[in-house]
Amino acid sequence: MIRILKILVLAIAATLALNSCEITEKSKVKTDSMYQNMSKVTPPTAKKIDHEMTIHGDTRNDPYFWMRLSDEQKNNETPDAQTQDVVDYLNAENSYTDSITDHLTGFKDKLFEEIKGRIKQTDMSVPYKDNGYYYSTRYEEGGEYPIYSRKKGSLDAQEEIMLDVNVMAKGFDFFNVGGRTISPDNVLLAYGEDTLSRRIYSLKFKNLETGEMLDDVIENTTGYCVWGNDNKTIFYVRKDAALRPYKIFRHILGTDPSTDVEIYHETDETYRTFVYKEKSKKYLIIGSSTTLANEYQILEADNPQGKFRMFSPRVRELEYGIDFYNGEWYVLTNKDGATNFKIMKTAEDQTNHSQWKEFIPHNEKVLLNSIEIFKDHYVLSRRVNGTTNLKVVKWDGSGEHEIDFGEDAYTARPSINPEFDTDIFRLSYTSMTTPRSTYDYNLNSKKLELLKQQEVIGDFDASNYESKRLMVKARDGVEVPVSLVYRKGLEFGPETPLLLYAYGSYGASMDPYFSSVRLSLLDRGFAYAIAHIRGGQEMGRQWYEDGKLLKKKNTFTDFVDCGQHLVDNNYTSSDKLFAMGGSAGGLLMGAIMNMRPQLWKGVVAAVPFVDVVSTMLDESIPLTTGEFDEWGNPKNEEYYHYIKSYSPYDNIEAKEYPATLVTTGYHDSQVQYWEPAKWVAKLRDKKTDKNPLLLLTNMKAGHGGKSGRFESLKETAFEYAFLLDLAGWDENELKN
Repeated sequence: MIRILKILVLAIAATLALNSCEITEKSKVKTDSMYQNMSKVTPPTAKKIDHEMTIHGDTRNDPYFWMRLSDEQKNNETPDAQTQDVVDYLNAENSYTDSITDHLTGFKDKLFEEIKGRIKQTDMSVPYKDNGYYYSTRYEEGGEYPIYSRKKGSLDAQEEIMLDVNVMAKGFDFFNVGGRTISPDNVLLAYGEDTLSRRIYSLKFKNLETGEMLDDVIENTTGYCVWGNDNKTIFYVRKDAALRPYKIFRHILGTDPSTDVEIYHETDETYRTFVYKEKSKKYLIIGSSTTLANEYQILEADNPQGKFRMFSPRVRELEYGIDFYNGEWYVLTNKDGATNFKIMKTAEDQTNHSQWKEFIPHNEKVLLNSIEIFKDHYVLSRRVNGTTNLKVVKWDGSGEHEIDFGEDAYTARPSINPEFDTDIFRLSYTSMTTPRSTYDYNLNSKKLELLKQQEVIGDFDASNYESKRLMVKARDGVEVPVSLVYRKGLEFGPETPLLLYAYGSYGASMDPYFSSVRLSLLDRGFAYAIAHIRGGQEMGRQWYEDGKLLKKKNTFTDFVDCGQHLVDNNYTSSDKLFAMGGSAGGLLMGAIMNMRPQLWKGVVAAVPFVDVVSTMLDESIPLTTGEFDEWGNPKNEEYYHYIKSYSPYDNIEAKEYPATLVTTGYHDSQVQYWEPAKWVAKLRDKKTDKNPLLLLTNMKAGHGGKSGRFESLKETAFEYAFLLDLAGWDENELKN
């Protein structure tokens, strides 16, 4: 593995399909159903209890601070008065949302069935080979959850079902399996099990030859473990009270987990630790990572009882990731000011950063994302002019070429490539109009073989849709890319509904991608756009640097400028322009609502991070300590005032806001439920408009929403019923 960003990224989709494929004029028919319902129902009013917080000589009063609960309070079977007050308030908001959208009930159900109808019910991933077995994931008709299986030696061999999650999930409101790893002898399966949606997993073990579950159960883990080559020793990570992965333990199967040996303790609260095995499977690696630095320790997997040794110690602002091949280490790093990263290499026993030597130099115009290593070739995953790019090179330097996909705007990434000794490179490909596709690429013959393309049930024809890339000049002169997709024949104008989406944080790039559920929105005359704003990494590492810390406002102004450009150039109008984002993208939604509320007809903010100052001041909250290098530490006065100047919750004013739908999960471990709940309560108290303001809390889910491939689509159906209603979709159809 080499420097992989794991970002919770929100998948955005739109729902609803026409019986015909023609764009209709129905989207121009005005309906005020939600507004009519609002006249009949009184919204909830959250109680206020003054709570003053003073730092740097500045005092903030948070009258809704009381909504915060500890996990112990939330999970107490006999809730105290405060817990009950919070639950009562969230339920009241849910009831209010139900009442305001009552007329959408049938429509929402219809949307769900249409979305579900586009998905192939009986489906299977492309099998990949690892250590003599072919592994795949499949779904059966009506099944919410995956079935994980394998075949020995050949695709024609008898299927071995490892886990049927449909059976395992029975009786649970939420169920997720994570971190599946197989022992080197192919006998034992280790996996994580989360039944609460807090991303706290119990590690369990299954004998794949007998089907028996081992007695070993390890609680409070990240859900992932790594096997030593002795087939009985595993290494795993536990979380602290703030859900930070902070300790690594060694467990020997058959022993009491309470006696497990602590191998590593990450004492710096700004770092998170993890453990994995590199591709050659020779080394076990312990990693520690924060936004601006990395550190690794290594140990031969044949010696799991040994002591890990330092690869190269952490240095502030030195980022690096490591891979091993043929007696040498390959290091992807920003060493010596390589903003877009370069690759260095060093001998197996000379790992300190002072001993690294340049292998692939830094390029100011090309961002290096990763290197995939094979016996005779390596493949570089890069980003050039805002577009993903795959470059193939032989180890002797010959045969250098880029993989040609015949399109200008697309997303291509390495897929699962566990084997070294092969000339086949597996990759994933998609565009705004091309369903997700899995290819095998022959590194010698340069031939692409399509193995599987996402099947869209119905009358989908990619030629009926088209996309384009716009370059929008932001207020400081920087050009921001916008990817736009729509149905052919759409005539843009003030009556064209358009949904603009972005994320813009953590260096997560929102590349062009295909969405089958979005087709239904496009068929009804909507256009859909992704704004590739600063804070992501679409245009290189500097794009990220210019959208964080004391430059974070660039993220928000870029999005506003993209929206204004679409209005000014007659793609839509403020009465038909919608915005959507989730998590850190929900922070974006809150900021742009405060900055330019009149630019948007409606906003959907999913699990929004909106109480930035208070959260970043509270180190007991999950993620806080590890994110000071992303947002800044408000204990520093300069950062405090800067964060406060854009924090959505702290900047609510008595003014008109657009129609807004806010979603959250009671068990959310990433953005605690009280942030969106307090935000809605304060908005409801301050705003002067008569637009809908709805809060929907899933009382049984966390940051990712409901589990199961279909149940989660019900939430999507509701979000888009909300938007389609605001866009003026035909009232008669809404009542069908």
